[in-house]
Amino acid sequence: MKTKTIISGIFLIICALFMNSCGRLNNSGDNKVLMPVKDDPTVSFRIWFKVGSQNDPKGKEGIAELTANMLVSASTQTHSYENLLDLLYPMASGYDAKVDKEMTVISGRTHKDNLKEYTELLTDAILKPAFKEEDFTRIKEEMLNYIEKELSYASDEELGKAALYNFVFEGTPYGHIDDGTVESLKSITFDDVKQFYKKYYTKDNFVIGLGGGYDDEFLSTFEAELNKLPAGKVEDAVKPKYEKIDGLNFLLVDKECDATAISFGFPVEFTRGDDDFYAMALFASWFGEHRNSSSHLYQVIREIRGLNYGDYAYVEAFLNGSQMQMPMPNNARRQQIFEVWLRPVPNVQRHFVLRAALRELKLVVDNGITKEAFETTKKFLYKYSLNFAPTTSIRLGYQIDSRFYGVEDNGNYIDYFRNKINGLTLEQVNKAIKKYLQYNNIKFGIVTQDASKFKDELVNNTPSPIVYPTPKPQSVMDEDKIIEAFPLKVSPDKVRIVKVTDLFLK
Repeated sequence: MKTKTIISGIFLIICALFMNSCGRLNNSGDNKVLMPVKDDPTVSFRIWFKVGSQNDPKGKEGIAELTANMLVSASTQTHSYENLLDLLYPMASGYDAKVDKEMTVISGRTHKDNLKEYTELLTDAILKPAFKEEDFTRIKEEMLNYIEKELSYASDEELGKAALYNFVFEGTPYGHIDDGTVESLKSITFDDVKQFYKKYYTKDNFVIGLGGGYDDEFLSTFEAELNKLPAGKVEDAVKPKYEKIDGLNFLLVDKECDATAISFGFPVEFTRGDDDFYAMALFASWFGEHRNSSSHLYQVIREIRGLNYGDYAYVEAFLNGSQMQMPMPNNARRQQIFEVWLRPVPNVQRHFVLRAALRELKLVVDNGITKEAFETTKKFLYKYSLNFAPTTSIRLGYQIDSRFYGVEDNGNYIDYFRNKINGLTLEQVNKAIKKYLQYNNIKFGIVTQDASKFKDELVNNTPSPIVYPTPKPQSVMDEDKIIEAFPLKVSPDKVRIVKVTDLFLK
C-alpha cells in the first residue's frame, strides 16, 4: 500500500537535454514552487501539505497515511471511486499521495488537452472528499495487509530498513513506519480521520508545486480553487530528539528466511541545507552508491567475494531502494541518518559480511579516502547526478525539497548539487567524514533466522571464517583472516530479538 495511486499515468516526459530543456524555477509567492516548461505537453502537480507521520497522535500512528489515502484512493462528493477510475482512464492520468515523516505530497500529471477535466477531479479529491465508510474500511484493510503481509513477508530488505528506522528513532515522532502499527491502525476511527483532515488540510498549510506547460491564467484559477480550503494555522512539530546511541545495539528480527538482510546506521546532524551534506554525499557515493558496482563496499563484499547482491550507503533517507534505481524527492526531513544497507547474504555468512562492512567503515573513518578515490568519485557523481531528475515532475519535487531545506539554488537543485560536488576538495570530504562518522555507537536492524544463535555469536565475538566454493587469491584469503576475527564489542543487553509477527504489532 505504499503507492496510493488511482491510476498510473503513461507519460514519462524525459527532459531531452536534461537541465537545459527544463524551465527555470519561478517562486512568485510563499505558497508556490513553480517550474514552467514552455514546450512540455504535460502539466505536473505536487501539492505539499506540511503534515506527515510525525503528526500522528500517540496511539493513532498511521492516521496521516490513512487520511491521505482517503483523498486519493477514494470517492469524492462528486464521483464514486469507480467513476473516478473510469474518468481518469481515457486521460491516461492519475494522482497519488506520498506521506513521509514531515510532508505529504499529492501529485499527478496530465496532458494539457485534458487539463480542465483533470484539475476538476484533482481539486475535488483535495477539497471535497466524500469520506465514505466503505472507502475507509477498504483502505484500512489494505494498510493492515501491507504491514502484516507485504512488508513482513514480501521483502526482507525493506523489512530490515523499516526495523532500523524504528529502532534508531524509537520514542520519537519518527519512531514508527508511516502505516503505523496493527494496533494503532485498528484504533483509528472514521471520525479520527475527518478531524485529522480538518486540522491539517487547510489553505494555510500547503505549498503549490506546478511544472510543465501551464500558463498564468491556469495558475491563478488553480490557486484560487485550492484556497477554498478552510483557514487554519498549524503549529510546527518539534524536531525529534532521539536517544543517544551507546555502543553496538542490535534489533534482530527473527524470521524463517533463506538469507539475512542487514541495515545499520546512526543519526547525523546535517541536511541538504548544510555545506557538509555535499561532502558527505560524495563520500557515500564512493563508499556505497545505490546500485552501483563501482562503489567501495560493493567491490569488497560482492565483486571480490561474491557474498551478496549489493552493498550501499546513504546520508539521507532513500525509500523503496529495492525498487528504485535513483533517489526520489519529497522525503525531506530535519533529522537524517547515515545508513549502510547490505542486501541479503546467506545466513551462514551474515557475521562475516557484517564484520567486513564495519571494518571498512572503521578504515575510512580512521584514514579518510584517498586522492585517487576522491577524484574518481567526484567526476563520476558530477555526471551521474544528471540522472537524478529526468522529468519535470521529479525536478519539481526536488525544488519543493529545496524550499523545505531553505536551499537557495536559483531554481535548479540538480545544477546546484553538481556545482557543490565540483567545488569540493579532498580535505573537505575527509574533514566531514571525521566530523560525522564513527563506528562505536551504531544501531542495527537485521532480519535473520536463528536469531538466538546469532546473538550468541555476536556477544561472544565468535570468529566467522568463510569458505568459498572456488579458490580466491591469496591476498583475499589473508584479508579474510583479519575480517573473520575483527572485534565486535557487543553486550548481551544490547541485543534485542523480536519475532517478525510482533515487530509492527503495537
